[in-house]
Amino acid sequence: MSTELYWLTLTILMTALFWLPYILDRLAIRGVVPALTDTGPESGGPHSLWAKRAIKAHTNAVENLVVFAPAVFLVQILGVSSPVTRSAVIVYFFARLAHFLVYTFGVPLARTIAFAIGWFAQIALLLTVLRWI
Repeated sequence: MSTELYWLTLTILMTALFWLPYILDRLAIRGVVPALTDTGPESGGPHSLWAKRAIKAHTNAVENLVVFAPAVFLVQILGVSSPVTRSAVIVYFFARLAHFLVYTFGVPLARTIAFAIGWFAQIALLLTVLRWI
């Protein structure tokens, strides 16, 4: 497995686990039965403030995965793997982890910086695909 696909897989796994903290909050705040019979976020049931931010961070991670994953696949399909792409996927993973944590803990400036770092990593992948770098 290439470095890019390895880190994409870890990023997918990480994103797939981001729901756990806010579901645990839901269980703690609402109790087991109400939490398990909830119809979804639109029901407006109570959450801790940090859990509301975690939901938004998870949503943002999924939205960005839609850009990141195809970019990695394009790198693989076109055979343009390079030190830039290998670095970009690692940077992206840690930027998204940092983004989730600082968003959840409510640190706006750090959240913006982590988001921007992840965005630049995506752009590096796409510019490599276009053979502009």
